[in-house]
Amino acid sequence: MAVETHTAAGAADAAARRDLAVRAAVEQGLVGGADTAEPLVCLLDVTGIRSSAAALTSAFAAALAPGTPVLHAFAVKACPLVPVLRLLADCGLGCEVASPGELALARAAGVGPERTVLDSPAKTVAELREALALGIAVNADNRQELERLDLLVAEAPTSAPLGIRINPQTGAGAIDALSTATATSKFGIALRDPGAREWLVRAFLDRPWLTRLHTHSGSQGVPLPLIAEGVRALHSLAEEINAAAGRRQVDTLDIGGGLPVNFASDAESPTYAQYVAALREAVPALFRGRYGLVTEFGRSLLAKHGLVLSRVEYTKTTGGRPIALTHAGVQLATRTVYAPGAWPLRILPYDAKGTPKTGPPVAQDIAGPACFAGDLLATARELPELAPGDLIAVPDTGAYFFTAHYGYNSLPRPAVHGFTTTPRGEVRFTLARPPQTPASIVTEAGGDLPEALVRGND
Repeated sequence: MAVETHTAAGAADAAARRDLAVRAAVEQGLVGGADTAEPLVCLLDVTGIRSSAAALTSAFAAALAPGTPVLHAFAVKACPLVPVLRLLADCGLGCEVASPGELALARAAGVGPERTVLDSPAKTVAELREALALGIAVNADNRQELERLDLLVAEAPTSAPLGIRINPQTGAGAIDALSTATATSKFGIALRDPGAREWLVRAFLDRPWLTRLHTHSGSQGVPLPLIAEGVRALHSLAEEINAAAGRRQVDTLDIGGGLPVNFASDAESPTYAQYVAALREAVPALFRGRYGLVTEFGRSLLAKHGLVLSRVEYTKTTGGRPIALTHAGVQLATRTVYAPGAWPLRILPYDAKGTPKTGPPVAQDIAGPACFAGDLLATARELPELAPGDLIAVPDTGAYFFTAHYGYNSLPRPAVHGFTTTPRGEVRFTLARPPQTPASIVTEAGGDLPEALVRGND
């Protein structure tokens, strides 16, 4: 009950900070109805982010044997913004990267190689060589990649911790596309395929420099028992390898991330404490200090602390259905637009002054600016009837939404501001990403090469 009360209080505090931030964003000219104001802005609650990071680190610290090495590596793909990575580093977190671009972002944020993990199913030789030279931990995805590592390690010995990713084949969650532990997942060595377990044991015995095992069962939609089952399979394999080796060859288990996020309300559930409790029940030996741990959480750290804020530009009625046309659509909430059943989002209405809007609920569509019919954030959503100049806020968008822009219609990336509140209710904004300009869109689209195809090979 104490945990539930604390969670409820945290949700109420977050909602109160959000309302203050919306009003302040209007008052300070970040967004609004004036000709000079931006029609769209994205906000990150710095206090909320710090709170989530602290909840993660404290949940594991309370359960692990004293002195157990643990690295919480934030999955950069969830929010690839350098100021966010720097903030999380200040909270004690490292980075999990899956591309040269993500590695560059982590390094720009000052995250050292000893706090960085490289995961990807398609690493090039150049990526592997760079990681080994830097001393970054690498999880090999498949047998062919392991053969590449054989050559690279022989070519130049490295201090980088090296391991293998396994697919425990424990099954899918509610969203197939985000379930990475299915029987035919593209990730890792399939543990239950014929001969795979024996091959994995032999692979470690033949390579004394392999010291890690990694798994990740999926992300949104994967329940805690299924995640825990995958971690249990990982731990069992590590024990088998070490028994065969006659020594503690596997010394670190990378258990991935994947804690689901509640998009239905402000409550943060499940919590990291509940996640750790599920692991302790399924794999109690995991917390006895025999293995160092790595986690790779992303969405659960950032999602609840992001907010899209858009002006309602026009309203209309078509076929008896009211429609509010806004500047927030597929470019920010790509998954919601293309898979609304799997990724529903809340819509919070505010008036032009940034005050929560009240009134009789009216079923209305919340439409984005893109030129296709399906660009809808919500359909027949019951809200106070919106009018031009009002604002809609879309919470829970701090991971994989506005942080991963989709360039449909060459719509620009909006500005991202972090915000904090003082005890007196003052809101202070800090720019974390500037708005994209039309000139930069032209540059990205080959604007410096207008004659390239006209001239051909001349």
